[in-house]
Amino acid sequence: MYTELSYEVDGHVGLITLRRPEARNALTFTTYRELEDAVRSSAARCLIVTGADPAFCSGDDVKQIMAGGEGERPALTNITPRLTPAADALLHSDIPIIAAVNGAAIGWGMELSLMADIRVASEKARFGELFIKRGLCCDVPGIGRLAQLVGRETAAELLFTGDIIDANRALQIGLVSRVVPHDQLLPTAKELAHKIASNPPLAIRKLKQGLRQALDPDWKELGAWVSVSLGELFKTEDHREGVRSFLEKREPHFAGR
Repeated sequence: MYTELSYEVDGHVGLITLRRPEARNALTFTTYRELEDAVRSSAARCLIVTGADPAFCSGDDVKQIMAGGEGERPALTNITPRLTPAADALLHSDIPIIAAVNGAAIGWGMELSLMADIRVASEKARFGELFIKRGLCCDVPGIGRLAQLVGRETAAELLFTGDIIDANRALQIGLVSRVVPHDQLLPTAKELAHKIASNPPLAIRKLKQGLRQALDPDWKELGAWVSVSLGELFKTEDHREGVRSFLEKREPHFAGR
């Protein structure tokens, strides 16, 4: 059914696994579409999202998403003021979501982990909001959820520097709920998911709706702001330099234009 991820069911638990390990599970237009569909069509009582080793998700596929691909226009000329469909599916789902972070969660990979209700990390996990290194702003979870988890000052440091932190630091600042040995990651996430799934599903749904109502911003409004901001930033020389320097494997030189 899917080509860039898999969806498996074990009782009332669904497991979504990103499957582009050769690209460290970087996201393409196809991956985004498949992720949205897997979340929206799931009948599970709890979902786990993970990646095929060695990475959780290394963010957008730079060559495709930022330079165009698959016959689609480049992202920099195709911005619509809205919350992106995959983020909409994840943020508005009433199914509890656990991110089993098995390796690098970078850029939108970190955003993906932030959209989960609970993050369980392998000792090999790494987290980084690298958007600033591409001359861009992050997606809505980095703005609407990161500060809730780690506090405004730590969130600002991660967003403004683009620093990558390891699993122990993520645990220390409250970004993840626990860190486990790599071979125990999925068993731990599955045990937790089955415990959640064994509880009354209607009550779980109400609790998740209540958390969203009490703590979350208006995701659609914030998504429109992010997309407009990205549309402006995609046109800058700094963004083009950020992409070029990444592809050329060198340090960027930003001009503020």
